This record gives sequence, structure tokens and C-alpha cells, in this order.
Amino acid sequence: MKIVIIGGVAAGPKVAARIERLCEDIDITIVERGEFLSYAGCGLPYYISGVVKEQKELMSTPVGTVRDSVFFQNVKNIKVLNHTEATAINKIEKTVTVKQPNGSEHILPYDKLIFATGAEAVCPPIPGRELENIFTLKTVNDAEHIKKILAKNKATDTVIVGGGLIGVEVAEAFVEMGCRVTIVELLPGILSMMDKEMSQLVENYFESKGVKVLTNTKVIEFEGSSSVKKVITDKGEITATLVVMAIGVRPNTKLAKEIGLKIGSTSAIAVDKGMQTSEKDIFAVGDCAEKNNILTAKPCYVPLGSTANKEGRVAANTICGIKDEFPGVLGSAICKVFDYSVGRTGLSESEARKHGYDVVTCLSPSPDKAHFLPSAKLLFLKLIADKKTRKLLGAQAVGPGSADKRIDVAVTALSAGMTVDQLANIDLSYAPPYSPAMDNIITAANIIRNKIDGLMEGITPTEVYAMKQKNIDFTFLDVRSPSEIEERSLQSTVNIPLGLLRKRLNELDKNKPIVVFCKISLRGYEAALILKKAGFSDVKVMDGGILMWPFEN
Repeated sequence: MKIVIIGGVAAGPKVAARIERLCEDIDITIVERGEFLSYAGCGLPYYISGVVKEQKELMSTPVGTVRDSVFFQNVKNIKVLNHTEATAINKIEKTVTVKQPNGSEHILPYDKLIFATGAEAVCPPIPGRELENIFTLKTVNDAEHIKKILAKNKATDTVIVGGGLIGVEVAEAFVEMGCRVTIVELLPGILSMMDKEMSQLVENYFESKGVKVLTNTKVIEFEGSSSVKKVITDKGEITATLVVMAIGVRPNTKLAKEIGLKIGSTSAIAVDKGMQTSEKDIFAVGDCAEKNNILTAKPCYVPLGSTANKEGRVAANTICGIKDEFPGVLGSAICKVFDYSVGRTGLSESEARKHGYDVVTCLSPSPDKAHFLPSAKLLFLKLIADKKTRKLLGAQAVGPGSADKRIDVAVTALSAGMTVDQLANIDLSYAPPYSPAMDNIITAANIIRNKIDGLMEGITPTEVYAMKQKNIDFTFLDVRSPSEIEERSLQSTVNIPLGLLRKRLNELDKNKPIVVFCKISLRGYEAALILKKAGFSDVKVMDGGILMWPFEN
């Protein structure tokens, strides 16, 4: 059997290696137009910052062997044609025409063809885009060019256009290299995969690290003589000696379209659960292939190296006659922002509402370990659930605490279709150095249960802020201690510590709505129960307390 794989970065080599292990008498050829094979594209920001010291570490095995064409030939028995571009496909004769560096063309016959063509960076035709020192960050060569500029001038004024995963990760890298950094984002907030109240926490954290974040801002033009000097936006101009375009990526489907493969609604190649395309004997894997959302059963496009590798294995199993299916994705993602972790899975609140769910959410900040340990760090957690079925729909986490653990627990719960009741009683491992006795995600699940069961009525900090902006008359009740209030307080609040609340109920107006809070709103919840029993009818608890308040006052 002759197999040709177009693309040699992530999914392509995975397909090839798996097929070689499973099947005998296989002739596998990988065609890669670039120089580098099987490299970790997600590691490029860390190569720029110097955390990854050498280029070869991005394309090495865990024992340090570089995955180059010699490695694939000698170890995997796979032929690799790098610096070689696939230019045409004849699906009738089952051949691929390739063009090599010297300009010569060759014909490769195939029995099975795999598209692993990946994605290409989105670069809108902004005037001045052709100026020097404006880059994307998609390849190792991109990273090398950026490193050379940074080596010449450590105090580079850097503008990152786009506040998605790559944008925020490379922002940290530039700060570590001594740059002055501005992120310009067209949308209302960075990290659109997160709900605004969670992404606002990241924006505030960026600002504390000296990174300027401009949201709702559009880039109009790049100015300069030969290299970029200014970025012109609809809000003003920004000095820039280096620009990174991090707007996002789109699937590379040029060849697929030319041969008439079905393209899905996301503009990626449509595939079945075995990764087969609309054409028999042609498969697509990785960032060029369309995904399916597990929760909504609708097409989606979530390009990630982890997904690419799983799809590559499924395609290889299918080709070799082993029954296997790729179930789809939950949109799980995580990134590092200085000392913060930012993760999410499932549906965001806005996505859940868009899909017609009766949404219940909670905001729950708390230490990621037993609070009495010095290693405990704060984690802001948000859960999204469906009121009708009580099923978990999504989770988001931000902060210096261990976000990956809670997000991965949520991924497992979502994959199993668990309710918040099941999640609240899940038998997680416990010891003080690893988690509180009631883990963060269990506490958050219980908050959701209380809301669904009518034991608590919550209101988000954003909603409270909107009430204040509209001058709505309500009592904003802070039940923290005087020492806590001295550290930080909010305007227009009434301060009655929880321990004195029963004695001072007469100070509160039963005819006015009350929003009660504390540090994380656990005492706020207890205060709300006291008020309800005392005959106060309109009482809400501010989700997450003052720790989740993202505004100045």
C-alpha cells in the first residue's frame, strides 16, 4: 500500500508513525513544503522568551533525538520530502504532483491520501502590511526572525494585533525580553474563548505587569519608511518597532477545494468520525479538518496540536482496518499568562444561551489548596450548567492557582454527561498540599445546585456594576470584617460584619433590594439566609464577592 501524507508538522507524522507500526508492506511518504518536521508550534512563544534554549528542542523526542528526515527514514521507515510542495492531485489516477526546491516536478502515486495541510495565519490587507518587522507567529522561521530583532534591541516597542491564545502567550514572552507591549483587540475583550468577566481578570493582570490592553480597537494602518514605526488605530496611534499579527488562523484547504472535497460550514474539510473525507481513500486530520462539538453536535473549528495528534491516530487506525472514531471536541484550552493559568472547556455562558439552554452560572474564587498552607494560591472558577437537566455545560478558570486540574476534571465530567449533582459528589483525591477538603470545583458545583434548588439567588459583579451605573436604588451590603474593609472597599456600601448582622437588622430597609457580599461570598450566602429568615424578600448574593469585582470601585 502506498500512502502519501501532505503536511509534516503535527497530525501528518502521527498518522505515518501509527500506520508504520500497525501495517506491513507500507510505503509512506510525507510531503512538507517547509524545512522543519514535527515541531511544537505551541512552544514558539517560549522559544522567543528563552525558556526553550535551542531550536532543536522544539522538534526533538523526549530523549533529545531531532525528528528530521533522517530520523523518520531510519527509525520509522518513513520517507520525508521537505522543502517540497504538493501542487496538484489527480483523484482519478490517484497521484500527487510535487515540486521540489530545484523546480523539478515528480508524480507520487497513492492508495490512501491524507491531508494534514494545517492552517495559515489570518492577515487582513491592512495598509502598510508589507513593511518590515511585521510578522505572524506560525513557524519556526517566524520565531527566528523575531528573536533576531529582539537581540538587536531589548527595549522594543511591540504591538500584538489580536488577543487570542497566541497573542497573550507571546505578550508574556516579549515582556520577559524587556519589551514595551501593547495588545490591540477588535472585540470587547481579549481571549474571546472566555466570558467577559473572566477575561477582564486577565486584562487587569496584564495591566499590572505593564502590558497595555486596548479592546474594542481596530487597526487602520501601519506606518513607516522601510520598517514599521507606528500602528494607527481608530483610537489613536501607537509607537511600534515590532508587530505580531495574532488575529487567528484559518484552515489550509486550497488543494482540497481544487479536487472537489466537501468543505464544511467552518471552511475546513468535512470528515466523518473515522477522519475520511467525502472522497473514498482520502482523509483529513489536524487543523485543516472540521471538528464536531460534543455538546451541541454541531461543526466547529478548534485548531490544536493535541487534537491533531488524536485525529492522526484515528485516521491511521481506520486505514489499517482497526475500528476507531474521533468523538469530537469540547473546545478545551489553557494558556499561561505570567503566573496566571487561563483555561476553559465546554460552552461559555454566551454560547450556552445562544444554543437555547436555561443557563445557571456561578463564580467561585478560593485557594487551590488548604488555605492554611503557604503554597495555596487563589483560583477564580466559573461553572455553567443547564437548569432543566442540571447538566454541566462548561467551566472556566483564571488565576495563579492550579487551573489545569479543575478544567480537566470538568472535561471528564462533560465527556460523561454528568450533572452538577454528580460532580459535587465526585470522589477526588484529597490532601492539604493538593486541594481543599471540598475541592474548588466541588464547591462551585454546590453553588450551582443551591441556585437551581432556589436556596440562593445570585447576581454577577457586572450586573451589580450596571445597577450602580443606572443609579438603581438598592442596599449594597458588605458583611466583611472592619480590617478587610480597610484593605479594600467598594463605594456606596453598607458595612455590617456577619457576626453582628442579626443584632443590626433594623438598620436595613426591607423595602429595598439588597445585594450582599464578602470576600468570596460564602459569608454573603450565610447573610442572605439570615435576611430571608428575617423577612427580607429581595436579597441577592454577589457571585464571587469582592475578589471577583473587576472594576476600580
